[in-house]
Amino acid sequence: MSEPPKFEVIDRRKMKAEEEKESGQAPAPPAPPTPSTPGEAAPGPRLVVNEPRRETATQQPAPPAEEQELADALPPPPTAQESHEQKAAYDASAQRLEDLIRAQNPAAGPQPPMGFEHLVQQFYVTAMLQMGAGAQEGQRPRVDIVGARATIDLLGILAEKTRGNLTEAEDRMLQSVLFEARMAFLELTRMMTVQSVPPPPPPGKK
Repeated sequence: MSEPPKFEVIDRRKMKAEEEKESGQAPAPPAPPTPSTPGEAAPGPRLVVNEPRRETATQQPAPPAEEQELADALPPPPTAQESHEQKAAYDASAQRLEDLIRAQNPAAGPQPPMGFEHLVQQFYVTAMLQMGAGAQEGQRPRVDIVGARATIDLLGILAEKTRGNLTEAEDRMLQSVLFEARMAFLELTRMMTVQSVPPPPPPGKK
């Protein structure tokens, strides 16, 4: 049985170096990279440095034309000193009025201070009265549907402008009142729409 042939790996780089050494020729140095001309892409990968982004100045949206006209028509706001003096005079006048009421009715206690909940309740009561609530029995309710819509819209504006500035209880109360007022408005307008539609003619008549 013959032996399998043997394979030998020959490093040709060493052989070439030995030949050049025997012939007295020094190995040629590697050619330096040729500089690329401006505008010509250099071969091979390049390191790209990201330039810092220039932040563009954000422009504030211009106020609506109606709001700008309203601002131009308003007088200049009072100074801080004027507001402070007026507040002090108002508090003193309100205290004199409360003293007069308590003198005529000693059993009446002091009036509770006004809070945010009183403002919301005032809007709610006004809207319900405009939609005919509170009418005495036997009397036809007087409905001001346009005024009720305006009052409910004011409640919506109040909820939008105070978003994020209310306590949890205040926000819950405002959202509940706004929901109830809008539901009452929907029911009333639905009834008004049904009543305004004439009934269909009886069968057999055109």
